[in-house]
Amino acid sequence: MASSIRAAHILLMYAGSMRSTADRSKDEALTEIEALRDKIAGGAAFGDLAKEASDCPSGAEGGDLGQFRPGMMVASFDQAAFALEVGEMSGIVETPFGYHLILRTE
Repeated sequence: MASSIRAAHILLMYAGSMRSTADRSKDEALTEIEALRDKIAGGAAFGDLAKEASDCPSGAEGGDLGQFRPGMMVASFDQAAFALEVGEMSGIVETPFGYHLILRTE
């Protein structure tokens, strides 16, 4: 496992998720993140969609989270991010904060 990686993400929160201010339901958030995943698979730019749709403040930076080491993120996010190759995007990852798409950038 790499000692540190750099990644970007798109986060869609839902009512009841940790630190959420979203009013969408969990099912609505899942439907929306699936649509974003499909747009990216169809050629849309990850960073542009992060700026438009992500509920994380990192969205303003195209979802960039900077460098992080194992254990700095919640377990399910960490496992997914560190399993990616540079340039690879995860499937939908659920954490206590909501649903994520993760793009490993370094």
